[in-house]
Amino acid sequence: SDAALPTSPSLRPLPGRCAFFVRRKRRFCKMLPAPGRRFCGEHGQQEKENDRKRIPCPLDPKHTVYEDQLQKHLKKCNSREKPKPVYFVQDINAGVKEVAEIPANQVTLSSLSKEELENLIIKLKKASNGLELDLKEQVLSHQALEEALNDPKNGDSAFKHLKQQASILGNMEKLHLLGPGRCFVEFGAGRGKLSHWVDVALQDIENIQFLLVERATTRFKVDGKHKKRDSIFERLQVDIQHLCLNKVPILEKEKLPVVGIGKHLCGAATDLALRCLVESYATCCNEENEEPAPKRSKNKAEGASNSLNDDDNERNKEDFKPVAGIVIALCCHHKCDWTHYVGREFFRSVGLGPVEFHYFQRMSSWATCGMRRTVTKASTNEESEDHTSNTEEHDQTYSKTETGSDALQGLLTVEERKEIGSLCKLVIDHGRIRYLQRRGYKAALQYYTDSSVSLENVLLTAVPETTT
Repeated sequence: SDAALPTSPSLRPLPGRCAFFVRRKRRFCKMLPAPGRRFCGEHGQQEKENDRKRIPCPLDPKHTVYEDQLQKHLKKCNSREKPKPVYFVQDINAGVKEVAEIPANQVTLSSLSKEELENLIIKLKKASNGLELDLKEQVLSHQALEEALNDPKNGDSAFKHLKQQASILGNMEKLHLLGPGRCFVEFGAGRGKLSHWVDVALQDIENIQFLLVERATTRFKVDGKHKKRDSIFERLQVDIQHLCLNKVPILEKEKLPVVGIGKHLCGAATDLALRCLVESYATCCNEENEEPAPKRSKNKAEGASNSLNDDDNERNKEDFKPVAGIVIALCCHHKCDWTHYVGREFFRSVGLGPVEFHYFQRMSSWATCGMRRTVTKASTNEESEDHTSNTEEHDQTYSKTETGSDALQGLLTVEERKEIGSLCKLVIDHGRIRYLQRRGYKAALQYYTDSSVSLENVLLTAVPETTT
C-alpha cells in the first residue's frame, strides 16, 4: 500500500511533515500534521489503523476484518448464513445415499490395468445391448429467434447459443409445450436467456409464469426485460437439491402445469431436476388430487346438479398433469454422482453398480476430449453465456487421471475412445429414460444441434403418457 515505509535510510519524513509515504510519488507526504500528530488530516486515519489488528473473518477466512469491528462485520458479511426460503427442504431431491454400496477409496481410471479396463469395456458394451445407439436428429428452429439469428451484430459464440436455444424451443413446440396456463421452470437458469426466448415465443399468450432456479448470484440478468402484462418472472436462489416446488408461493396459489427446461444442465443437476419434478412435485400434486369426494345431497334435483359438477371436477382432476413436460439439454456426464443418479435401478438390472458407474462417468469425457491429456475447451461453462461471458462450452479441463494413462493410449485409438465415451454417456442417459418411463412419461433422447455447434448436443424430452 501507499503507507508502506521505504527501506532506504536516505528516505525519511521531512521534519514537521506528514509521515505517510506516497509510493507512487516515491516520497513522503509534505502536508503539515496537527500538533502532536504524525499524519496530516488526509492521512490521519492511518495512524489509528497502524495500531489496529486485522483477523480472518470466522465466516470466510478468505477475507480479513479489523478485530474491533468484528461484531459489526458479522451482521453484514456476505458469507453469513441467510434465512432459508419457504421452498427450501434439506436434501429433498438428493436421493437415498447407499453408503454400503459406495467404496470408500475409488481407484483412479489411470491406475487400472489393461485387463481391468478391458473388463469394464466388455460390461459397458453388454449393458448397451438392445439400446438405440443411433439417436434421431431433431435439429429444429423457432420463429421467435429468427430476427436474432439473422442479426449480423451477433458473433460466432452468440450465434451458436441462439441456434441451440432456437432448437430447444422448436422441440418444445413440437411437443405442444408452448401454450397458455403453464409455469416454466428453468433449472440452472444463469442469466435466464432460455426463459427469455420462451417468453418472446409466447408474447401473445396470457397466464404464463416463469421460475428461474439458480443457486449462484448472477450478474447481467435479462429478467428486467419482462416487466409486462401477465407473465411472471421469479428467481429462486437455491440449490436444486433442496428445492421443493410445492412450497413455492406462486405455485401454491395457482397450480399451473409445470414445464421443466434447462440448457446444458451439468451432470448431477439433471438428476436432481428430474427428481424435483417427477417425485417431489408430481407425487405431491397427485396425492392432493386423490382427496375423498364430498358427500352427495339427498335432494334429487340438487343431487343431479352436484353429480354433474362432481363428474366435471373428476374429469378436470384426471386431465390435470402436474408436470406437462420436460426438455433438458444434457452435458457434463463426468460430474454425475451415484447418490443423486435416478437410473440406479436400470444399472442394477444390467448387472452394474456404483463402481462401474464411477468409471463410466469418468470415461464419458473421452467422447469430447479424445486422446488429449489436457483439453481446455473454454475458461467457463456452456451456460456461462447465460452468466458472465460468451464462451462456448462447459469447463472441460480433463487431467491425465480422467483421460487415461500412457499405457492406455496404446490400447485404444482416438476413435475407439470417442466411441466408448459416447457409449458411456448413452448408458447413463438411458438410465434416466427408464426412470421417466417407469413413472408414466414418454421419454426420448435426440440430437438437437450439430456437433460443430456444441459437442454436448443431446436433448432429453419427456411428456406424460396419454391414457385412453
